[in-house]
Amino acid sequence: MSVFERYLTLWVALCIVVGVAAGHFLPSLFAGLAGLEYARVNLPMAVLIWLMIIPMLVRIDFMALRQVGTYWRGIGVTLFINWAIKPFSMALLGWLFIGWLFRPLLPETQIESYIAGLIILAAAPCTAMVFIWSNLTRGEPHFTLSQVALNDAIMVIAFAPIVGLLLGLSAITVPWDTLLLSVGLYIVVPVIAAQLYRRWLLANGGIDRMNKVLAVLQPVSIGALLLTLIMLFGFQGEQIIAQPNVILLLAVPILIQVYFNSGLAYLLNRASGEQHCVAGPSALIGASNFFELAVAAAISLFGFNSGAALATVVGVLVEVPVMLSVVWIVNRSKGWYEAGAAVRRAAGDLR
Repeated sequence: MSVFERYLTLWVALCIVVGVAAGHFLPSLFAGLAGLEYARVNLPMAVLIWLMIIPMLVRIDFMALRQVGTYWRGIGVTLFINWAIKPFSMALLGWLFIGWLFRPLLPETQIESYIAGLIILAAAPCTAMVFIWSNLTRGEPHFTLSQVALNDAIMVIAFAPIVGLLLGLSAITVPWDTLLLSVGLYIVVPVIAAQLYRRWLLANGGIDRMNKVLAVLQPVSIGALLLTLIMLFGFQGEQIIAQPNVILLLAVPILIQVYFNSGLAYLLNRASGEQHCVAGPSALIGASNFFELAVAAAISLFGFNSGAALATVVGVLVEVPVMLSVVWIVNRSKGWYEAGAAVRRAAGDLR
C-alpha cells in the first residue's frame, strides 16, 4: 500500500477538521461552489469524481471476464453476497439502527436520508482498493481481476434498479432522472473513458508504460478524493458541530455490515471447497464498497448538505482500518480454513 492508502483514515480525519473549519469561516466560498451546477450536477464535484474513478478503472481489464469460469465457486459466492445480500442487509441494518435504535439521537429530518446513504454505499461493490486487500491476503490475482471486471459490468445495469428499489422501500421518493444521470456520469462514462485510455496506453508503450502512468495517477485520484471530502465536510460542518455523535452512530451499521458480509462469504467459500487464495479476496470484495461512486451518487441525488452524503463519507472514514482487520482475520485463519472437509476434498480432486 502507498502512504496515501495506508493512512487514508488519517487523511479523512484531517479533511473533517479542514472542511468543517473552512465551511464555518468561508461560507460564501462553499455557497459559490454549490451554485456551479448544471442539470443538478455540480461541475467541480463531477470533475473531482472523474479524477477519482477513472484511474481506478484503467486497472480493470474486461478481457479477464473470459477467466470467470475457472473460479466458479468463488465467483458464485461473491456475486451472491454483492448483489443478493449486501444492499438488502445494509437496508435492514439502516432501518434497525438509524430508523429505530438511534432515532432519538439523530436529527429527525435526516433519518431517511441517512438510511438512503447507507443503501447507496452498499449497492456498489469495491473496484480499486480490492486489489490491495487481495494482495495482502496473497489472493489469486486472476480471480480478483475477473471478479472486479464482472462486478463493474453488472454495476452498469444493476446499480440503479437496486438503489431505486431499496430507496422506494425506505419511503424516499426516487428521482429516477437524477439516478440514471448519475449512473451515466459516474459509471458508464468513466468505464468507457478508462478502457479507451487503457487501450491507448497498451498500444503506445505496453504494460510498463501503463503501470508508470497509474503510479502517477494514483496520488491524483486520492488527492481528488480528499478535496471532495473537504467540500463535503465544508457543507456538513454546522450539522457535525451541532451533533458530533452522528458520525459514530452512522459507523455502527457500516461496521456490522462489513463483518457480516465478509464472514458469510468466507464461510460459504469454505463450505463449497474453494481455495483459500480465492476465498480471501472473495470475502473482501463481498464486504468493501465503491465509496467514490457512492459519494457521487448521494450528492447528485440528495445534495451536499444531505444526510445521505454524510453517510457515504463515513464509509470512507472506516474503510481502511476495518478492511485491514478483515485481512488480518483471513490470514490468521488460513490453517482453520484449509482444514475444512470440503476444502480438503476439493484439493484431493485437483491432485
